[in-house]
Amino acid sequence: MTTTPDITAGRIRLTGYAHGGGCACKIPPGELEDAVRGLVAQTGDDVLVGLESGDDAAVVRLRTGTGTALALISTADFFTPVVDDAYDWGRIAAANALSDVYAMGGRPVVAINLVGWPRGVLPLELMTEVLRGGLDVGAQAGLPVIGGHSIDDPEPKYGMAVTGVADPDRLLRNDSAGAGLPLTLTKPLGLGLLNNRHKQTGEVFEEAIATMTRLNRDAADAAVAAGVRAATDVTGFGLLGHLHKMCRASGVGAVVDRSAVPVLDAARVALRDGFVPGGSRRNLDWVRPHLRPAADVTEDDLIILADAQTSGGLLVVGELPGHPVIGHTVAEAGIQVV
Repeated sequence: MTTTPDITAGRIRLTGYAHGGGCACKIPPGELEDAVRGLVAQTGDDVLVGLESGDDAAVVRLRTGTGTALALISTADFFTPVVDDAYDWGRIAAANALSDVYAMGGRPVVAINLVGWPRGVLPLELMTEVLRGGLDVGAQAGLPVIGGHSIDDPEPKYGMAVTGVADPDRLLRNDSAGAGLPLTLTKPLGLGLLNNRHKQTGEVFEEAIATMTRLNRDAADAAVAAGVRAATDVTGFGLLGHLHKMCRASGVGAVVDRSAVPVLDAARVALRDGFVPGGSRRNLDWVRPHLRPAADVTEDDLIILADAQTSGGLLVVGELPGHPVIGHTVAEAGIQVV
């Protein structure tokens, strides 16, 4: 149920207009898979990544007529406010939408805006700030943001549809992981916990905003340059959820060393104080049957690993300099947490 928003120091609290926030608003993974199960995938020689593996974006091969191999990447992502500042929300949503292209090893080349706005409730000047945030992230990424689509919506929503390109022989896919390889995570966890605390209390966590607005471009470029074949980004289904999807698609398992997983310090405090998003709990419920936690792994440990991230980092099957290795893949199915 949407709560009546507070006005603090003359500033409208955008998160008060939404029942949830960010990628924690995703339809739970189990429900989503049930809903799309049985739908007929579009197939053909030029479909490189379709529905089958639940990857981050769709990929088709373009026939250019010049002999140059080129893959087209298409994705869309949008969500309700994750922070109260309109400009920051726009930046976060844009970075999150671009992340799906980076997670495939691609380069975004154009984006269009997707906007839902309660035009009779929230001033359009705030929508302008959201769009300005998206434009600035597009400029940072080096791609034009051109037009889009908007509707009058009871809840504010913002995101982008993004088109990218990649070398079809150097894609990062979630069905290409092999056993016996390191797992690397490029951003810390805990964003869902901090966003939920922000929504409930109005506290602002600058480290969380900086993490969510940081592009995954450099990590993706490093992964492609290193010859990595498998990766995904960690967003609404949490680290465990996205890892499970990748392991299932690739026919491998994984071991996660919880002590090696980077976590924002303030997120541990938010967990202690009970600010756990419903999406994080649903993520854990979904993936729990596939987990084999060590005897000393606590429920709090698992909540952090399942925390619903917004604009999280890349989970890479391979080692990237400057980023922590958090475990490794194995031949045996399932996820061990040690």
